[in-house]
Amino acid sequence: MESLSGLLAFVRAAELRSFVAAGERLGVSASAIGKSIARLEESLGIRLFNRSTRRINLTDEGALFFERCQRIVSEIENAQAEMARISDAPRGRLRVSMPAIGYRMLVPLLAEFRARYPEVELDVDFNDRIVDLIAEGIDVAVRGGELADSRLMVRRIGPFRQVLVGAPDYFRRRGTPLTPTDLLDHDCLRYRFPSGQQLQAWLLQTGDDALQLRLPVTMSFNSVEGLIHAAQEGLGIAYLPDFSLGPALQAGRLTAVLENHTPEQGFFSAVWPSNRHMLPKVRVFVDYLAQHMLPHRQ
Repeated sequence: MESLSGLLAFVRAAELRSFVAAGERLGVSASAIGKSIARLEESLGIRLFNRSTRRINLTDEGALFFERCQRIVSEIENAQAEMARISDAPRGRLRVSMPAIGYRMLVPLLAEFRARYPEVELDVDFNDRIVDLIAEGIDVAVRGGELADSRLMVRRIGPFRQVLVGAPDYFRRRGTPLTPTDLLDHDCLRYRFPSGQQLQAWLLQTGDDALQLRLPVTMSFNSVEGLIHAAQEGLGIAYLPDFSLGPALQAGRLTAVLENHTPEQGFFSAVWPSNRHMLPKVRVFVDYLAQHMLPHRQ
């Protein structure tokens, strides 16, 4: 068992490049991880890590050993997960990552989910940052668009589309744009991606022709919620996902414009690490999202 413990400490430290992070993941101290790996190195007669005061890196021998050990640890975890699936109901802490605006879709569903699965403890992070599920120990995430990470399993939840909206008062003051080029004379509220200064493009078209317009940047926000409130205050026109606009459109606080010129479609997917068996708590949560989060858009 001590050998298995050493292998697990080594694999987690190699994945996270940190004894501290590995200790947090396994519920032990960083010094315990270091001692466990030191004993493993002594028994193997090789150095697995090059250590500095700031970080650790695998040696060539350590990289080869990591490749083999990662498969062993994954098989052990899969076996444990399979036993849990067979023997018991969904239970335990479920760490979920969703876009910041996702609370509008998820929170109304939680009472029923809780009633169905009272032993599942949801820990939800609403954040537009793209998290590394494996490094950060996230069980399942909801993401929009195409996914490039081959380490993740994917299940599509449902589609959405982008809409141009503004407050009725804004359109009374500034006029309603009738063509995409009219936007050049309007105040444009732009979304800025949290990872940098890149602005979200507004995909516009006339007929079958896509338009490349150098749109104004009156204000920029790294929050969809901020854009919604700014648009409702009459500060300009925003380009927003339709699922975030239901209450504001229904109440007349926002009005959609140029709907025939905004063709962009997106979709949400649930993702989880492919190197882990799909635990019961993950399976029921993903199934529930697929059935209820965007029920009229399948």
